[in-house]
Amino acid sequence: MRSCYLAACVCVLFVSTCLAAPPEIDTSRGDAMIANYFKSETAKLSDDCLADVNTLDDWRAQRDQSRQQLLEMLGLDPLPERTDLKPTITGKTDHDEFTVERLHFQSRPGLYVTGNLYVPKEVKEPLPAILYVCGHGGVSKDGVSFGSKVHYQHHGAWFARNGYVCLTIDTLQLGEIEGIHHGTYRYDMWRWFNRGYTPAGVEAWNCVRALDYLQSRPEVDGDRLGVTGRSGGGAYSWWIAAIDERIKCAVPVAGITDLDNYVVDGCVEGHCDCMFMVNTYRWDYDKVAAMVAPRALLISNTDRDPIFPLEGVVRIHAAARKIYELHDASDKLALHITAGGHQDTQELRVHAFRWFNHHLKNDDSLLEKTAVKFFEPEQLKVFDALPADERNTKIQESFVAVAGDPAVPEDESQWEEMQTAWRKNLLEKSFRAWPDDDFKPKVTKAFSATRDGLRLDAYDFTSQQDIQLRLFVVERADIAERKLTVLNVMDDQAWLEFLATMRPAFEKELAGETLPEADQYAFKETQSMLKSFPWTMVYVAPRGVGPTAWDQSKKKQVQHRRRFYLLGQTLDGMRIWDTRQAIHAVRSIDSLHESSLWLQSWRRMAGVALYASLFEPNVARLDLHGLPTQHRDGPFVLNARRFLNVPEITAMAAENSQVVIYQSTPSDWKYPQAVVKQLGWDAKQLQIRNGIEK
Repeated sequence: MRSCYLAACVCVLFVSTCLAAPPEIDTSRGDAMIANYFKSETAKLSDDCLADVNTLDDWRAQRDQSRQQLLEMLGLDPLPERTDLKPTITGKTDHDEFTVERLHFQSRPGLYVTGNLYVPKEVKEPLPAILYVCGHGGVSKDGVSFGSKVHYQHHGAWFARNGYVCLTIDTLQLGEIEGIHHGTYRYDMWRWFNRGYTPAGVEAWNCVRALDYLQSRPEVDGDRLGVTGRSGGGAYSWWIAAIDERIKCAVPVAGITDLDNYVVDGCVEGHCDCMFMVNTYRWDYDKVAAMVAPRALLISNTDRDPIFPLEGVVRIHAAARKIYELHDASDKLALHITAGGHQDTQELRVHAFRWFNHHLKNDDSLLEKTAVKFFEPEQLKVFDALPADERNTKIQESFVAVAGDPAVPEDESQWEEMQTAWRKNLLEKSFRAWPDDDFKPKVTKAFSATRDGLRLDAYDFTSQQDIQLRLFVVERADIAERKLTVLNVMDDQAWLEFLATMRPAFEKELAGETLPEADQYAFKETQSMLKSFPWTMVYVAPRGVGPTAWDQSKKKQVQHRRRFYLLGQTLDGMRIWDTRQAIHAVRSIDSLHESSLWLQSWRRMAGVALYASLFEPNVARLDLHGLPTQHRDGPFVLNARRFLNVPEITAMAAENSQVVIYQSTPSDWKYPQAVVKQLGWDAKQLQIRNGIEK
């Protein structure tokens, strides 16, 4: 009966305040806090990267593992099957010195790669070959995409005129079949985090299969393969050179910088998702560069590129040089900086071409031919009609495999084995960025006020370095013995409801916040509840909510969430940590140390509270309102869908905490219900309320 009263009070708060327009929020505190946080977290990753490599043996001892980690972070572990490429030449375009074959192949069934193969007219012996990976230079006419290969055709033509076979391939996003790179940047596809998906992995795999195709051609010397490209193509050059040693020479142009540039300086805001791995193992990009050693590598950039700043490029080169020196291969690494912005300049091309000549042909003669465009877009187009079986446009839904529906455990022993494996994966692949468990919050009392029979106390606590949060404790002023403490984990909507409810009595104490209109009705309901029952209501807003809210513009909300991702985190993942720390903070308050503790939350934040309960003992109950039934709707937790889904998390939580889910339907929770029944737990461990069966 008491729990029903609590739920009814919460519903009253929701109905009475959710229709009010949110006030404009002062975000100065949150902006400063998150900027400092990103700076300190970036510094940790930067300081750790390659710090343990002092000898060649040190590097060799970790290189194989590092390669496997990079494959995993690209969504390529396990490596996909090398299925039939089904290469198809749809036509040819002639030039006096070379022929262009218009072709496509399938890097996976239905994942089409369109490209142009530039072959010199005279091939007396197998030639070195260049894989040219395009940047974001799409060409289209009247709504028809001709691909990026058209924009970058002058590179392929130059190589062919100088004794190379060159395969120029389109990107996933800007090919003749237009897929998606900008999932998080533009389309709010935060579920990509849960899958561990990045289009960088698609581009890397397309490159792997492009090398397979080149090695199948009789005109190509498969032991003399190089790769280059600029901007996005520069990034893909890094991926393939790092993971595939068939690349003997690489010239990534304007395709990489370090986390300091990306996260602190904000260059992430100029890049789509194909530029980044899913940073599960918390690398800085120095390590990607080191993976190419000791093969020939020319890092090429301009001096005023706003999205690949000079300082970061120089730092990448310096880190790579350390590894090349350990290999006694300093002559295989070079840095080329020329004047300009983010442009495909002739100066960049000339040095790249000479680098390939030196390392793939042992030829240092002067260049006599320049890179120029010869063809109209129509002359390089591959498809007359796009294939009906293409998977390019939806490859994000299948490229990285997700966990299937798990079996219901037969007994407690099997359940222990299952949930132990899930928990291990979560700690290693989802929450690796959490501080050590021995980090406990420092709690200080901020203020205390008593009015209208209620007392409001505020406590500040350190959740993590640079993350300062606040607990608000509300209870009857004359309470003597506390039977129940409810920790409410608030999202933006719940925060406004809390302020509206408390404002009638505590406006003075809350004056530092941007206050919505007071809700007298909700205050009276809360007052009545706390006068009737020996309960304490505690409220916490995890980072980015309420007192620590940062810039509310759509752009900053998106780009800050992407910054977390570059650091091997997600915003929801770190809010789970904040909730864990809030639990410790509550328990550190003497008056609340012994009472039973419940967690309550709403919507996606309900998933945050659910996750937090897995890692904190003695949470007696969870009241979760509008909990997402599938991870694709949140919370967004790095890699989680690779091994489980929300119903499995719910079953894990129900083993130790009573779980009550509101605004849901019982059929959405068949798995945890089956676990509860099979293992003989009390049926009250999992309750679905207010649901309408579908």
